[in-house]
Amino acid sequence: MIGRLRGVLAERTGSGVLVDVGGVGYEVAMSARDIAALPPVGEEVVVHTHLHVREDAMAIYGFANEEGRDLFRDLIGASGVGPKLGLAVLATLTPEQLRVALAAEDVDTLTAVPGIGKRSAQKLILDLRARLAMPEGELVSAGGSLADVRGALEGLGYASSEIREALEGLDGAQAPEALLRAALQKLGRP
Repeated sequence: MIGRLRGVLAERTGSGVLVDVGGVGYEVAMSARDIAALPPVGEEVVVHTHLHVREDAMAIYGFANEEGRDLFRDLIGASGVGPKLGLAVLATLTPEQLRVALAAEDVDTLTAVPGIGKRSAQKLILDLRARLAMPEGELVSAGGSLADVRGALEGLGYASSEIREALEGLDGAQAPEALLRAALQKLGRP
């Protein structure tokens, strides 16, 4: 298994990079978020990788850090999730957002990922919730507070996309009242 590549970043494309390791160029599929985290072309780079082998092809999927790679491996271990969908999940959601969505059973956040519908999101929650559980203290505060704020915003009539944007980047450790205030400010309401 190829778990990491260290070499010179030779090229960036819309769907990945080319890493020159000792004169051999490895094509590595990556999310736009991970590609943006890499240094400029021509500089040394370390890419954490997963080698995916099928009957008809071998593909290398790359990540800017080990956490992303490990999360990808957990994702593709779930029923119905292949490498492309796993990469799409990590391109749309940060690891923390994914863990919070799973802990809070937040189907709306998961359906923001291209290729995941309501049923697929529910299936992902069942398959991955225990495997990707957040630490106990974090689970109660982050999942609970954010879930409470999501419920309050839904009650005020906001759409799922607006709620997702309002909750993005909020610190789940805060009290629900403070989170609601910050979300409403993001939505343009005092």
